[in-house]
Amino acid sequence: MIAVDQLFPLDHPAAQGHFPGNPIIPGAVLLSETLQAIEKSLDLRLVPAQLRSAKFLHPVRPGETVRIEFSIFSAGTIEFACSVGPTSVMTGAVACEALFTPA
Repeated sequence: MIAVDQLFPLDHPAAQGHFPGNPIIPGAVLLSETLQAIEKSLDLRLVPAQLRSAKFLHPVRPGETVRIEFSIFSAGTIEFACSVGPTSVMTGAVACEALFTPA
């Protein structure tokens, strides 16, 4: 298992209107940042890729750091789990038919 941290700054632009007075990081942004962090930590591009699953379990707020843990399986699947402290915020899996293509 590999782990990386992703900080969502207090002034993250996606949180400005989502939601006024109670900002959260949108799920699509959390997923996108997670996949980009995985690519960066592996120094690889996940191309082509198919999202197998994504479950959003708890909101992520601006200013929080998300711990992204992931494992790579021989069939070209990456399973990931994200948490803020002890709280699980997202789980999922992505399949890469072509395995990995250098970035």
